[in-house]
Amino acid sequence: MLRLANPLVLIWIILLLLLAATIGGSFLLSGAIGLMVSLSIAAAKSALIYWRYMHLNEETALARIAALAAAAWLLILLLFLCVDYLTRSLA
Repeated sequence: MLRLANPLVLIWIILLLLLAATIGGSFLLSGAIGLMVSLSIAAAKSALIYWRYMHLNEETALARIAALAAAAWLLILLLFLCVDYLTRSLA
């Protein structure tokens, strides 16, 4: 069977398509829906980069858990940042 392309090239093409979806979504969608779509696309792009380019698919289970814990910790910190920003007075 013919190999169509290198897996890294396929991931790169998928990332380019997700970039195009991000740009298209920024023009077509607005408000909370646009934000959710943009963040979902960004999460998909970062997952592809972690999994393939950072070779997380070749690591042990402990390294995968550590990467997942780091991402979860970053989300917690960003959540607290958003809560702090939204609860400050505008005066």
